[in-house]
Amino acid sequence: MSPPFPFVIQARQGQARRAVLHTVHGPVQTPAFAPVGTQATVKTLEPRDLHEAGCDLILANAYHLYLRPGYRLIQALGGLHEFMQWSGPILTDSGGFQVFSLAHRRRFDDAGVIFQSHLDGSWHKYTPALTMEIQESLGSDIAMVLDECAPPHDRDYMRASLERTCCWAETCREAHTRKDQALFGIVQGGIHEDLRVASATFLAQLDFAGLAIGGLAVGETKQEMYRTLAFTCPVLPEDKPRYLMGVGAPDDIVEAVHHGVDLFDCVMPTRIARNGSVLHPAGRLNLRNSVHATAEVPLQSDCSCYTCHHFTRAYLHHLTRCKEISGLRLCTIHNVTFMQNLMRDIRQAIQDQVWIEFRQEFQARYQIPDQAARHAAHKTLGPESRS
Repeated sequence: MSPPFPFVIQARQGQARRAVLHTVHGPVQTPAFAPVGTQATVKTLEPRDLHEAGCDLILANAYHLYLRPGYRLIQALGGLHEFMQWSGPILTDSGGFQVFSLAHRRRFDDAGVIFQSHLDGSWHKYTPALTMEIQESLGSDIAMVLDECAPPHDRDYMRASLERTCCWAETCREAHTRKDQALFGIVQGGIHEDLRVASATFLAQLDFAGLAIGGLAVGETKQEMYRTLAFTCPVLPEDKPRYLMGVGAPDDIVEAVHHGVDLFDCVMPTRIARNGSVLHPAGRLNLRNSVHATAEVPLQSDCSCYTCHHFTRAYLHHLTRCKEISGLRLCTIHNVTFMQNLMRDIRQAIQDQVWIEFRQEFQARYQIPDQAARHAAHKTLGPESRS
């Protein structure tokens, strides 16, 4: 019998792989990047913009949709696809990161988490079974188990947290009943090899449709993240997709693909666009800088996006400095398209067996932002961190 969500590997070079993940709402070509649509929308964009950019997969957040407008309402209105008018695959994050980032506004035990809403102060009990009920009601194509995103360097806390996370994963697996929805487990363990291996080994026994790597880009250095991927990916099942949660800087994606990761999501491309920064093959451009004020060239001469086909850097500089909404939207269109083009080029390089050369060329030209900016772009420790 074929698996319910076939993951077909089409090419490999080293640990990098090019594949297709099949879902009810269509295939996802991997490696793939999913723009983040936390509250059933990718900020400033419409579904047609995402289709034009080449997106296969987008992400929404169960925590936020549970609080507003309510998952039962979305279910009554036809489910998340109908609600937001997106016809492609959707991945829903359980919201574990958001709940645990509430700090003084939550307390937890082995049964779940009691937290205070950041919207109105009301108290809620969030359990593994409830996260499954929410995501099944939303009707996403890929659902995530509830996990705890613990501090990556605190080994003693991480060990206790990992026991709880493994228990919750087992509960989610038992509670999940929707056959047309793929359920992914989440490997935790911080930067500690033995804990990551133990987590991956336990989750593999539960036969999830895929496994995610959580708890990275939350305070560790780049080299710590890459080292963690180097010892985690080899112990994950070969025949299932691997999803690196919340990581989306182009340089991090290239390194993660090199270690064997297939799926990514991050707020970075859309968030920095709203702050006047755009992605470019040589690194980020800050459109607020005066050097762009008279530049009669597009953001990127070979970019396929609407923004680059119609507007100059000078015009976008003007919109950004004036804080015009159209400027935020045009920058977001470019950044989302840039990420999809990057993933397309990565897939082609693996297919053509020139991945090693592609990676070397990318590393030679792409200027990496400073470390502080990287962490700010990846995640902000608060309930809006995936917005």
